[in-house]
Amino acid sequence: MLLSMDPLPLAVAASAFLLAGFVKGMVGLGLPPVAMGLLSLVMAPVQAAALLVVPAFVTNVWQLAAGPRFGTLVRRLWPMLAASVVGTLVAAGILHGNYGAEATVFLGLALIAYAVVGLAALRLHVPPAAERWLGPLVGAATGLVTAATAVSSFPSAPYLGALGLTKDDLIQALGLSFTVSTMALAVALAGGGALSLSVAGTSLIALVPALLGMMLGGWVRGRVSERVFRRCFFVGLLGLGLHLALRPLF
Repeated sequence: MLLSMDPLPLAVAASAFLLAGFVKGMVGLGLPPVAMGLLSLVMAPVQAAALLVVPAFVTNVWQLAAGPRFGTLVRRLWPMLAASVVGTLVAAGILHGNYGAEATVFLGLALIAYAVVGLAALRLHVPPAAERWLGPLVGAATGLVTAATAVSSFPSAPYLGALGLTKDDLIQALGLSFTVSTMALAVALAGGGALSLSVAGTSLIALVPALLGMMLGGWVRGRVSERVFRRCFFVGLLGLGLHLALRPLF
């Protein structure tokens, strides 16, 4: 079984997806970092990654379908997306069977980096001429992080934010990138034996609290300051990342 029927793992899993969905509904990203960080407290990262597949895929497709410029974004971003897929599959083949404590530390470091970038509110800018070579590099790096931690928002999210996209295009571009990364991760997990039909069924059940949280987040988004919420989110993510990165030392 993927998830123990003991009350603590079940409660953590339900709470993780509810909170992760809420964050995604509120700010447009954050489901994998939040869910993986919390799930890794009660299960191995590879198990948490398998449990994440269906909620991540469905919520990302939902986000992707909400935008008006799918074709334009695919044509612009395909080098990054292709490199992300290749990077995920290659890195998963290299890392297969080597998750455990190393992957937990890697996840913690990825969350710390993601939180620092968010808290710093860095205004990065990528010139159009640099996209041709920088996009594939960012995609490959995203694939490596995805394969090792199931978190696909770093460095892809900061890169997409630096392209000068409109708000609607950025939300759709993030959904596109996360959807492609989730599909590649699912293939890698299935190839490694971590994602079976029974596991996919459990992941489907996890979709319920994720969607509920996403709807709640969307409702709250129009009623509180998104800037304040994002800062609280990144502070919490920083603390969680530090906990995971330092946990093997204690």
